[in-house]
Amino acid sequence: MMTDLELSAIFNRQWENRHVIAATDSHVRIAKLKKLREYLLARVDQACEATKQDFGKPAAETIIGELLVLINEITHTIKHLHQWMKPERQSTPLTMIGTSAYIQYEPKGCTLIIAPWNYPIALALKPLVSAIAAGCTAIVKPSEMTPYSADFVSQTIQSLFNDNEVVVIQGDADTASALLKLPFNHIFFTGSPAVGKIVMRAAAEHLASVTLELGGKSPSIVDATADVKASAERIAWAKFFNNGQTCIAPDYVLVDQSVEPQLVSELKRVILKMYVVNAQTIEESASYGRIVNTKHFERLQAHLQNAKELGAVVETGDDCNSKSRYFAPTLLTHVTREMSVMNEEIFGPVLPVMTFQSVEQAINIVNDGEKPLALYIHSKNNATIEQILKNTSSGNALVNEMLTQFGHTQIPFGGVNNSGIGKSNGFYGFKEFSNAKGVMKRRFGTMKFLYPPYSARLEEWLKKGLRWV
Repeated sequence: MMTDLELSAIFNRQWENRHVIAATDSHVRIAKLKKLREYLLARVDQACEATKQDFGKPAAETIIGELLVLINEITHTIKHLHQWMKPERQSTPLTMIGTSAYIQYEPKGCTLIIAPWNYPIALALKPLVSAIAAGCTAIVKPSEMTPYSADFVSQTIQSLFNDNEVVVIQGDADTASALLKLPFNHIFFTGSPAVGKIVMRAAAEHLASVTLELGGKSPSIVDATADVKASAERIAWAKFFNNGQTCIAPDYVLVDQSVEPQLVSELKRVILKMYVVNAQTIEESASYGRIVNTKHFERLQAHLQNAKELGAVVETGDDCNSKSRYFAPTLLTHVTREMSVMNEEIFGPVLPVMTFQSVEQAINIVNDGEKPLALYIHSKNNATIEQILKNTSSGNALVNEMLTQFGHTQIPFGGVNNSGIGKSNGFYGFKEFSNAKGVMKRRFGTMKFLYPPYSARLEEWLKKGLRWV
């Protein structure tokens, strides 16, 4: 672990260099992004091996969930950065006659990126793409829970950047705490709401802005008109991808009671179809990963035990191997609100299913909790879809689709309140690391008639003018 003095020395090198990086034009920044893209494309196998060593992630899931979204983000940024950096001309209101105005995006300066373990490559480097595009320096702190992936990220950055621009600092929670004491201009944190509050308190000491990509209990609502077979396939894929260790995974299902039996049956069928091939068990499947560590494995076991004690029925799953941290895809019915699986983010391959009798009831269940990072709707009824969208609040909402909002470069990704603050993806990520500076220039005329001393005539004129604004 680095000492506070060593961390301060690294920070100071970036602080002294921040204006040099800020002054770079789009061509320089794009060149850096191209080098990063080429480096990653040449090392796909190494990235897959790193995540496999850390928690048994299948290569396909590393490519889909880590590299595809990352390469897509880089390519999109390269294509549009010239335009993003241009001044945005603004219209002139009546009260500002004689002036012109524009918005100029300028880099915030020295930034800190604290990445989680569940997508240890993408969630370390994707925010960095935005920081580079904005012209910021960055210290990246990867998770110590995935050391092989952290080493891959560190080698990537060390190969491409000087430490006075971008550097990776590895370490545990104490290292993160020491970094948070430094006066960064912006902090980008991905993790739990509980730790997000700690980050926000630390940022407040320096009045640093923050982007908090958090989590929560993201619901998946299935109404009576939904294509149940297709919905089951989407839900099972989204839930058990990366062993359920995904912040935007469906945390629980709310299903119309009339189609619950069919949905449960289809979910059980899909799980076997995805993970049992040629009479293998799910545990032997090369397509199914593992829980990241013993602590999280035991946490999931406690959730499952609590649910069973309170009356939940295990429809499939409940098969574990503590030695390898294998935790089977587990489906629960007869779930009630007092169970811990309905009060805490599960972050693992346990899927509770609750029924509802009306759409209003489903909406009330969602609204009784914190605002989720994602909300998923499965329906063919446009009126129902609009009713749910209008009467709930969430970071993102998807209709008859799952998970793909994280890789969509044209829409903002992020939470609201407990599930996050700020947005990422494409231009929205660029904006997070930028200050939108409003610039005004007077071209003709004057405002001297508003200067003191104030006359009765001016006051009367101003009162009348209020009606014309």
